[in-house]
Amino acid sequence: QVQLVESGGGLVQTGGSLRLSCAASGRTFSGYPMGWFRQARGKEREFVAAITWSGGTIDYIDSVKGRFIISRDNAKNTVYLQINSLKPEDTAVYYCAADLSYTRVKVAPHYWGQGTQVTVSS
Repeated sequence: QVQLVESGGGLVQTGGSLRLSCAASGRTFSGYPMGWFRQARGKEREFVAAITWSGGTIDYIDSVKGRFIISRDNAKNTVYLQINSLKPEDTAVYYCAADLSYTRVKVAPHYWGQGTQVTVSS
């Protein structure tokens, strides 16, 4: 089992920044690709970003490219999502996810965190 706990969400004005963190515990974290998803009210959960264990491969959805940065610190068992130039449409609950497969972590990861709310005011 892998337990994931997100933090760092909050209320921010348009154009602001936040850094979300996801602390992992349980099984060896370093072997797992990690991802971030988000779900806005009334919408389906969507993939946002993913990173392989080594950090050598990273993917983003088009709408966040150039604004969001995913990174990880395997020594701290933590993955981060730096979110910049925030827009009201970025308002959502952001979820951390993990899976042994990089392909699967972007579409149907096995492990999920509980989510952290990001609200962007206009």
